[in-house]
Amino acid sequence: MNQTARDSGYPPAKQGLYDPRHEHDACGLGFIAHIKGKKSHAIITQALQILKNLTHRGATGADPLQGDGAGILIQLPDAFLRRVCGRQGLTLPAIGQYGVGMVFLPKEPASRMACEQEIERAIASEGQYCSAGAMCQPKTPAYPNGPRRLSR
Repeated sequence: MNQTARDSGYPPAKQGLYDPRHEHDACGLGFIAHIKGKKSHAIITQALQILKNLTHRGATGADPLQGDGAGILIQLPDAFLRRVCGRQGLTLPAIGQYGVGMVFLPKEPASRMACEQEIERAIASEGQYCSAGAMCQPKTPAYPNGPRRLSR
């Protein structure tokens, strides 16, 4: 550690559960938010720029056209979800009173049903309510010529 870092108090001295021996850079992580929670397209644009900047840190898979799961987390798009789920006859509770999960289920009906039942069981085990029959399951467009070899 150089003298300037030591003089600045970084990293802090060992205390409690903190040990500076475990200090390291947070490669591959970016964070941007509005301090007051204001939604804006500018935040999305800046978040996408962060993702572009992370490619030099290895934020791509073996096939760069496939991706590696890196992405951005945004606020729940409540109005959009109400519109999409409403088309399927599902009325959502107040914002903050429901959760959203993205799951890719098998196409084969028996396997799909088994997965839906397991999802219901896991949610119920946490004391929450869910019915696969009431899940909002919009038809997701598929592009069979789009996925790369590794994702097939």
